[in-house]
Amino acid sequence: MYIETRHEEFEKHSFIGHILRKLHIDIPLFVTLVLISILSFVILYSAGGQSVDVLIRQAMRVALAFTLMIFLAHIDPYQFKRWSVILFSLGILLLLAVLILGEIGKGAQRWLELGAFRFQPSEMIKITTPMMIAWYLAEYALPPKPKQLLIASLLIILPTLLIAKQPDLGTALLVASSGAAVLFFSGLSWWFIIGIGSLLTALTPILWHFMHDYQRARVLTFLNPEADPLGRGYHIIQSKIAIGSGGLYGKGWLGSTQSELDFLPESSTDFIFAVFAEEFGLFGCVSLLILYLLIIGRCLYIAAQARDTYCRLLAGSLAFTFFVYVFVNIGMVIGVLPVVGVPLPLVSYGGTSIVTLCAGFGILMSIHTHKKLLHN
Repeated sequence: MYIETRHEEFEKHSFIGHILRKLHIDIPLFVTLVLISILSFVILYSAGGQSVDVLIRQAMRVALAFTLMIFLAHIDPYQFKRWSVILFSLGILLLLAVLILGEIGKGAQRWLELGAFRFQPSEMIKITTPMMIAWYLAEYALPPKPKQLLIASLLIILPTLLIAKQPDLGTALLVASSGAAVLFFSGLSWWFIIGIGSLLTALTPILWHFMHDYQRARVLTFLNPEADPLGRGYHIIQSKIAIGSGGLYGKGWLGSTQSELDFLPESSTDFIFAVFAEEFGLFGCVSLLILYLLIIGRCLYIAAQARDTYCRLLAGSLAFTFFVYVFVNIGMVIGVLPVVGVPLPLVSYGGTSIVTLCAGFGILMSIHTHKKLLHN
């Protein structure tokens, strides 16, 4: 039975709610996303050297991302299901094109030049992989049988390996997580999940053999950053110093000495959480985590209320992917995970990840708002 919440009553009986309904916007999710976006501008101004140009460029990217989100929210989820195979296949072809024709930058081959634009196909795959796996599993009774699990796993492994080949370990991790989340939400038993986890652990020595030298160095640095304090361990050591110096209440806005004195590399991108922790302290970090938890909780609620198997699996996967973004970035910044180049979602400077995340949120809003239309 469909149960209305207070905000859904607001949507029905208020003028603003009526407008938001027409725009297919989910109020709790949208408000929380706006709050984090505002917070990102506050911290970016400090972490980006108090540059107004940085804020303007980021504002343009956020505007584009939110526009895409609202556009996708208008599309019926049936259309996403209908186009899943085509979009996934296109993404695979683009990844193959990257390996052949892609532009090389900073030792990685991740971009395609399209005239005046540069396009990173791996960002598209973050969305199309869970769409494809959800489409495939939705055609069968759940939980999936061994044959279906094998085919679904191969569909996840293919783009993951192509992205890891670029090399881009961080994005490969996110793509694998998004696909694996669909399998998890399809009803796999915990014994199966534990077995797969044990198998992957046993295969770690083989994985180590195929890793690039810089990837091995990252793992060794994670285990003992003090072994090379002025080299590979510099990032994480400076990050820990920034976080620890923030204390409970922080040094105040624009008070990050690690960032202002250029001790902390990548302060506006991958390590922006360290700047935030230094300026706003433990209480500020807890507040940011609460906002993230509200987003994740709302996404899981949308997944639980989805109208069919495809929508439920896709929504659950998008929620889990966002959680992995948050977990991996904060984990690497505080030193409990290796550095893999995953930005802090909706906060770090840059447009690619924001556009991808907002595309996912647009799909989630589509799943929820079009479901509600069936009950009105």
